[in-house]
Amino acid sequence: MSDMAIAEEVCPAVKDKAPAVPRSRLAVALIELALAVGSFGIGTGEFAIMGLLPNVAQEFNVTTPEAGYAISAYALGVVVGAPIIAVLAAKLARQTLLLLLMAVFAVGNGVSAVAPSFESFVLLRFLTGLPHGAYFGVAALVAASLVPPNKRTQAVARVMLGLTVATLLGTPVATYFGQAVSWRIAFGAVGVMGALTVLLIWLFLPKDKVQEGASPMRELGAFRRKQVWFTLGIGAVGFGGLFSVFSYIASTATEVAGMPESAVPVMMALFGSGMIAGNLVGGWLADKNLMATIGGTLAGSVVVMTVLWLTAENPYLLSACVFLVGCSVAIGPALQTRLMDVAADAQTLAAALNHSAFNIANALGAWLGGLAIAAGYGFESTGWVGAVLAVAGLVVFGLSLASDQRSVRSSSISRA
Repeated sequence: MSDMAIAEEVCPAVKDKAPAVPRSRLAVALIELALAVGSFGIGTGEFAIMGLLPNVAQEFNVTTPEAGYAISAYALGVVVGAPIIAVLAAKLARQTLLLLLMAVFAVGNGVSAVAPSFESFVLLRFLTGLPHGAYFGVAALVAASLVPPNKRTQAVARVMLGLTVATLLGTPVATYFGQAVSWRIAFGAVGVMGALTVLLIWLFLPKDKVQEGASPMRELGAFRRKQVWFTLGIGAVGFGGLFSVFSYIASTATEVAGMPESAVPVMMALFGSGMIAGNLVGGWLADKNLMATIGGTLAGSVVVMTVLWLTAENPYLLSACVFLVGCSVAIGPALQTRLMDVAADAQTLAAALNHSAFNIANALGAWLGGLAIAAGYGFESTGWVGAVLAVAGLVVFGLSLASDQRSVRSSSISRA
């Protein structure tokens, strides 16, 4: 039985997902562009600070680890904001909600650029993180609604392309100017990107109607669905391996592989290139076979992470593994589409929670990788930490498949 057939058996709401209003290719492309610009801005704002922490620490007279609280505050904002906004904004039209979310993001970054104290800066990073998950969730739903069912994951991937391109272009450029001039310039520029996104969405995305029956209680129904929890679990655990490696890739390259510091930007570029390739290819594969793409990405991650652990001393093999680790982002659009299939009429909350799960993966991967390094296993140990997390993701994936099959059998027996 196909992925879509199983999803329809478990959740009839996934049937008949053809676009409600036919649009020209140009109109669809402009909407996707507007949404992708927003994801580019969010990605740049989220990751640029990682290279600017010493500059922030120096200006506010705190240590670099203390400056890292700003990163944690943003991630906490994402985790907290996604479900709360999705529930409270249930009765808003999607265009209106997207405009409000990006307006908050733009203002948050703009004010972060002029924060007078470290405490206010940390608070502003938390507030700026609040719209992150809800924006990506709603943007994914809008993108999927514009195309036929068999192309929806590719549409989601094109919107998320902005996030992956940010790791390759937006973040390095913002970091460069932030270091050369002022870190405040970087956040001001991200605020401008947010304002540009507001303009583009207002111009290209037609105002839609609030969905019939939409309410906070209906959105909260997502928490009653096992498959929603399984899918979020796959992302929160299985995706953690990518962040385990990515968080310490600079030290792995210089201290384990013996590469010069000048090679670190190259490694970052390889990682970003892998993310772009994985995002696009993963979206295409997921539209062919959704569940196989999720399971295959997790299995591939286990292999790549293990090879990285065993061969990190070789610069060439490490470089290849870093690119392939980046490719594991292919699971992102696939999980987003899976949530659309299993969330029934609680689409907004489930879609937004996907990015809460990814931020949990970020924190979990970096934390466990740090524990392994602190225990004396070396920076290469992030590879086996990532492999273990990918195996755990495969276990959750297997439980999800088993639950799907039980639901299908129960439905068939009841009809008989």
